[in-house]
Amino acid sequence: MGNSIIATRAPGVRVVASASTWIEGEALRQLDETGALPGMRETVGMPDLHPGKNGPVGAAFLSEGLIRPTLVGSDIGCGMALWQTDLPARRADPERIAARLDGLDAPWDGDVAGWLTERGVPPTPYDAALGTVGHGNHFLEVQAVAEIRDADAAALIGLDPSRLALLVHTGSRGLGESILRAHTERHGASPLRADTPEAESYLAAHDAAVAWARANRDLVAHRALAALGAEGRCLLDLCHNGITPVDAGGCRCHLHRKGAAPADRGPVVVPGSRGDVSLLVEPVPDRADALWSLAHGAGRKLGRHEAKAKLKGRLRREDLARNPFGGVVVCGDERLLWEEAAPAYKPASSVVGDLEAAGLVRIVAVLHPRVTFKCSLDPDGPARADKQARLRERRSARAAKQSAKHPER
Repeated sequence: MGNSIIATRAPGVRVVASASTWIEGEALRQLDETGALPGMRETVGMPDLHPGKNGPVGAAFLSEGLIRPTLVGSDIGCGMALWQTDLPARRADPERIAARLDGLDAPWDGDVAGWLTERGVPPTPYDAALGTVGHGNHFLEVQAVAEIRDADAAALIGLDPSRLALLVHTGSRGLGESILRAHTERHGASPLRADTPEAESYLAAHDAAVAWARANRDLVAHRALAALGAEGRCLLDLCHNGITPVDAGGCRCHLHRKGAAPADRGPVVVPGSRGDVSLLVEPVPDRADALWSLAHGAGRKLGRHEAKAKLKGRLRREDLARNPFGGVVVCGDERLLWEEAAPAYKPASSVVGDLEAAGLVRIVAVLHPRVTFKCSLDPDGPARADKQARLRERRSARAAKQSAKHPER
């Protein structure tokens, strides 16, 4: 391919990474193993590649004749949405912003059904979680533009360097999990043959979860703007966990992305950890050698179970609530504070540097985190309400399942 950054590991298996980019051996093993599966035509790992439960995260997979729900995982439709606000960046007070966002994980008290109906999304048993980011690596972040690398591209996108931006990272919450669970209960880890009723049923549920996830990101941004007394508009919203039908060499194939942003739908934000920069990039079009995909973030370098043990001696708890840019972290979950600590992730600039060296992107802007919201500071407040909402979701889901089995009741 004439580019040493894009290395071939086996026929149809490639990884985009420079020699200086550390990728865990288990992630590469998973990439190779996935690339050797029946029906897999091409597999590409990104610089943020790291091990996952059912395959590597930070990769794209092109299959022919088979659909593999386990590769996409449970958070179907997860993605990033970047919003431009009208809040002046020069007067931003991170402490005040953090105080206003605290509690954003409580269930929304608005018209959930109406919100979904306006966006053409059918109701589900999981709608109590709509408008919340969830846990894990999901977040809402208030960002300031630190540097513009391409003024024309930034203006075309609509990014205003004098105003704050919002970055929302979340997905389909309990809905996506229920779809994967239903698949594995019936089929285990086995794939589905394309163009069968089972595959069509899964893809219909998948598409509904993708639409729900986008409605969720919209509502998270709406709630944040309301809390800050601001107006805003969405500049981009891209899903990095999903399946897309593609025509590859005259064959109908399916492109699976697990933690890989699409490179064929306009600008992409590659976020860093909560203590690192995020980079807004313009993809170089028509890069089939990278399966029309990019890294979706910085990528973990420490697993969740080992983060606290390895970082405890290097960091104090109070260090985790701040970032090097004078920003604030809102997170009342002690475990999550350590699991999502900045040193648990690779540097975003290194990951994007590899994409740039491979000729896949051009950097448009650099953004700094001012406030990162993970979950409420009050463990007995909104977080408890969120747990109660999840319990209601599970009860509704069980009731719906029983009703489907016994409609006469």
